[in-house]
Amino acid sequence: MNPFILALQARNLTVEIHHHAAYQIVLSNDVPFTSTFSGTKHDSIHGFLIKPHVPHFCVAEKGTLNVLNIEPYSTLGLQLAGKFKGNMDAVVFESPTETNIFFETPKESLDVNTIIDTLLSKLPDVAYDERVTKIVEYIKANYFKSDITPQTFANLVFLSPSRLASLFKEQTGSSLSKYLLWTRLRQAIYITLTDKDRSLTDIAYDTGFYDLPQLNKYMYEMFGMPPKALKYSSDLIQVY
Repeated sequence: MNPFILALQARNLTVEIHHHAAYQIVLSNDVPFTSTFSGTKHDSIHGFLIKPHVPHFCVAEKGTLNVLNIEPYSTLGLQLAGKFKGNMDAVVFESPTETNIFFETPKESLDVNTIIDTLLSKLPDVAYDERVTKIVEYIKANYFKSDITPQTFANLVFLSPSRLASLFKEQTGSSLSKYLLWTRLRQAIYITLTDKDRSLTDIAYDTGFYDLPQLNKYMYEMFGMPPKALKYSSDLIQVY
């Protein structure tokens, strides 16, 4: 059960101050950029890892940035949490070499897929309870249904909603509601970036959101940008 990772390439990026619920890794393998975290400015950096909910903004008027947004409740999110020392809000990479040392990638390359593969290779193998697996498969197949409730899941595996919620969080690190939300966002983002002629309103309805304002709300909350900005300023690398 892989964590949710949204990998994007953003061109000529200038992002106003914002925060989001995801862990975020931002890397440049060409032109250094400037970013500010909690009021502290960092010039000519090559990348950073930032905690959820930390106010920040970024200016990269030239070049292309690789942006990874990682589900904070996942096993990978919890591993990234352990990489911050003391009261650090962000880990800043002054050079490509620092980036490779931090992520323990096999060579001095900022290929984003190599970094993702390295992160995923270090996740522990988990034998999931068959009831958790059944719920995950149900969400994958039915995420677009807007009438899913905790009782819907409980009826599938013959557990009370409270017992199932406890079991699911224990095994995945995520609540059921968050897992469903991130699955819907994953699908909405994938469609937004692969079918750019599709209206955002249709995408919202087709992925289980009540309407476009609700999709806007959760997209901004999770990633610090509305789907409209994502649609016109980014290219999809991969959604895991």
